[in-house]
Amino acid sequence: MSVSFSSFLSQVFSQPPLLVTCLLLLAVMLVNGWTDAPNAIAPAVAAGALPFRRAAVLAAACNLLGVAWIAAVRPAVAETVYAIADFGARTDAALAALCAALCAVVLWATAAWRFGIPTSESHALIAGVTGAAAALQGGLSNVHPGPWAKVALGLILSLALGLWGGKLSAALLPRRIPCRRGLHIAGSAMAAALHGAQDGQKFLALFLLGAALSQGRRDTETFLVPLWLLILCGGCMGLGTLLGGRRIIDRVGRDMVPLTPRLGLAADLAGNGALLLCTLLGLPVSTTHVKTAAILGSGGGSGIQWRVVRSIVLTWLFTFPGCAFLGFLTARLFLTLFS
Repeated sequence: MSVSFSSFLSQVFSQPPLLVTCLLLLAVMLVNGWTDAPNAIAPAVAAGALPFRRAAVLAAACNLLGVAWIAAVRPAVAETVYAIADFGARTDAALAALCAALCAVVLWATAAWRFGIPTSESHALIAGVTGAAAALQGGLSNVHPGPWAKVALGLILSLALGLWGGKLSAALLPRRIPCRRGLHIAGSAMAAALHGAQDGQKFLALFLLGAALSQGRRDTETFLVPLWLLILCGGCMGLGTLLGGRRIIDRVGRDMVPLTPRLGLAADLAGNGALLLCTLLGLPVSTTHVKTAAILGSGGGSGIQWRVVRSIVLTWLFTFPGCAFLGFLTARLFLTLFS
């Protein structure tokens, strides 16, 4: 049965490790809102269809709707993240490792935001959880290959679909498009909803994983997601988008490729299609990767600043090993201090 808000609060305040886990999760969601969610609205803002503040409000509302929709219909991405690794039966050690994974994500994402580089909290989260879980066993024996295969497939498929879809959309869209501003708004709304559907599921999974680990159990009942948790996840990501995000939008939508309104719309169409397909297939993917690939594809090589592209790609390449290493080291530190 679903957990009520009052019973969850009682559980949190009676178990300090779970309280720390939840606070760190809220921090990660906030960071996700200002570093990852802005990619959903970057084409519309960069193309001048929406001012940043209005686009951020739209993204905040649609993030919440996306989380609610996918959790009710098909929470397959949450199930994949939930099963990525086995944290064992020791409650204190398991929660310490989960806290370490979340600390690694916050450190990585904040550093990337400082330099205006769009990084993926999705992949940082998966890598950090994997590294922290490995620290419990001193190896990868408790990391499950099945969920990781879905992560790899999602990475390859989403990038290919974004690039190819961006090129195709830019080629097929007519030069003159009626109601272009309305189409940009609709595209941004859908992109933000799909971001919520993807990343919101990952945070739901970790909230439920933390609650299960605090009770020494891991079972499928935890996927009866309560409404209050949907509102909490969607609202926190939306708040992060309102607080920041302009730096990322400038980096992707202006510095990397100078987007015209038509090319911005092509990027929205391609990115949204790729995100929707991967979400329905239950593949954990990154909104950042998909939207950036779609923007590059729609640009068609014209006006692309390859120096900016190289910095973004290098950050992507180092996210998995970097966050896994940070998660491993932080987990070892926490286990030494608190065990």
